[in-house]
Amino acid sequence: MSKSRVFFIILLCFIIGVFVRSFFEMDQRLYFFMFIFAISVFGIFYTDKKAILIASALFFLAVGLWHTDRAIEKTQNLAYDGKNINGQAIVQKVSDGTWGQNVVAKLEEQNTSMLLQVPEYPEYAYGDLLNVSCRLNQIENKSSDFDYRMYMAKDGVLYKCDKPEIQKMAESKGNFFLQNIFKIRNLFADNIKKVIPQPGGALAEGLLFGGSSGLSKEIQNDFSKTGMTHIVAVSGYNVTIIAEYLVFLGIWLGMWRKKAIWFAFAGIILFVIMIGFPASGVRAGVMGGTLLWAMKNGRLASSGNAIIFAGAVMLFINPLLLGWDVGFQLSFLATLGIVLSSPFWEKSFVKKHKALGISEIVAMSISAQIFVLPIIAYNFHITSLISLLANVLILPVIPISMLLVFLTALGGFIIPQLSLVFAWLAHMTLAYEIELIKTLAAFPWASVSFDSFSGWWVGVYYIILGGGIFYFKKILN
Repeated sequence: MSKSRVFFIILLCFIIGVFVRSFFEMDQRLYFFMFIFAISVFGIFYTDKKAILIASALFFLAVGLWHTDRAIEKTQNLAYDGKNINGQAIVQKVSDGTWGQNVVAKLEEQNTSMLLQVPEYPEYAYGDLLNVSCRLNQIENKSSDFDYRMYMAKDGVLYKCDKPEIQKMAESKGNFFLQNIFKIRNLFADNIKKVIPQPGGALAEGLLFGGSSGLSKEIQNDFSKTGMTHIVAVSGYNVTIIAEYLVFLGIWLGMWRKKAIWFAFAGIILFVIMIGFPASGVRAGVMGGTLLWAMKNGRLASSGNAIIFAGAVMLFINPLLLGWDVGFQLSFLATLGIVLSSPFWEKSFVKKHKALGISEIVAMSISAQIFVLPIIAYNFHITSLISLLANVLILPVIPISMLLVFLTALGGFIIPQLSLVFAWLAHMTLAYEIELIKTLAAFPWASVSFDSFSGWWVGVYYIILGGGIFYFKKILN
């Protein structure tokens, strides 16, 4: 067995261990038994390659189980639950809430993060130094079908600050680089709002910075029905697809393929910087970058190990991502789907049906959709039947829209009249995307809702999918 195959098996066992412990309770004595058994096999059968491989797989499976168990345990033993605090905190993140702002701030003395749900005004920003007095309580789930507590815990936010009394201090303590990035981002957003009318302006901001809060509920529902929410989500699902199209755009602009890939690399880095380096954006960028690395080295069809390695490293850093971060799940599976499906599409479809590059768009969209379909159904209780058509008609225009929106925002600093020209061009592409999504969402059969989609069905789906990939791989080889 080749070294790359052994490497793949070991990484996969670690990921399986993380997965199993994320969804099932385990007795800690089992981990130690597995460790002892694996080490014993190493010592007794050190000359038997098969025995060493089995022991290694068992050892890293146990590492995944144990590492995840420790991370989950930290979210349950809360030293400050129910205690009153009075001290300084630094704002780490601000997002729109249901009735105001959701502010994540880190308490300096306690060295822990908390959630403050505050009114829309006064506005808070990254790096603000606050004097806070409140009662810390463990974050509670708001509904039975979404584990909000663990969703926040995966980012290290374990407490909610109830009835906070807040005084904003004059000084700031945030990272100097990040503070300026956020300021530039806000200036870019202001330039967009000035010249692109709604709802196009909200979509423009979503494409450039991520997020759909500026869109009306009706338009957000249309995006869900057509499976197009990913274009304004900070996940690897959209970054992976955008990376591919940036390569196509670079080639269309006259670049050699390798130069076009570097162009796409720069686009991903710029995207992650512009949205302020959120954890979800960095993870998405890693997956998109891994895909581009595989394309650059001409190893897209054999780069499954690189995707698995990137996923394993991120899970080693934060094992809670697998069970409670849908963005990570979509990032990982969409990228893996494109890589694993590429040999089939290249040999059976793409080469036979060039169609001005549309065949690549169709193949990539189908690959991503197949691999993320059960995750979307499980988490959002909806599956779009028209998403493939929507992706094929809209995705080729997305990089053009992003470029025009970026030039619109940049032009506002240099020549306002030039910004108006780019805004007019951007408005046409944005209006096309919104109107097409509205039209497709209006079909009664555009989507199917699920009251419940069991995790067992998700498991069965991926077992069948894995079997299908193995079967087709044997045929193609």
